[in-house]
Amino acid sequence: MPKVKRSRKPPPDGWELIEPTLDELDQKMREAETEPHEGKRKVESLWPIFRIHHQKTRYIFDLFYKRKAISRELYEYCIKEGYADKNLIAKWKKQGYENLCCLRCIQTRDTNFGTNCICRVPKSKLEVVRVLSLFLSLS
Repeated sequence: MPKVKRSRKPPPDGWELIEPTLDELDQKMREAETEPHEGKRKVESLWPIFRIHHQKTRYIFDLFYKRKAISRELYEYCIKEGYADKNLIAKWKKQGYENLCCLRCIQTRDTNFGTNCICRVPKSKLEVVRVLSLFLSLS
């Protein structure tokens, strides 16, 4: 993956508090990108990358919107530098999309049958599907 150009401007106050966590997640991302993908489907090899991307974005989202632990300036710096996905955060702020795992989940054009991802299924309905599939596999 090509090196992302960072701005020459120094980071705002508070950066030193969140930098170790973001560096750790960057390291996990590099490991996930270089992990061998033999024996996996194409989409399965991307799952760890999406999970880490979600973790990093959710971390910054929670710090700014939920815990109010970072300043707006630091939040905007993180978005500008690519540490968080501003489009995913915009969806999280809308009702019904609070638990969205990635933007790919709501794009129906990327699926065979024009459906959404399983993360869009409410938990109450998801349990019924799991129990039913388990029952059918045992019989």
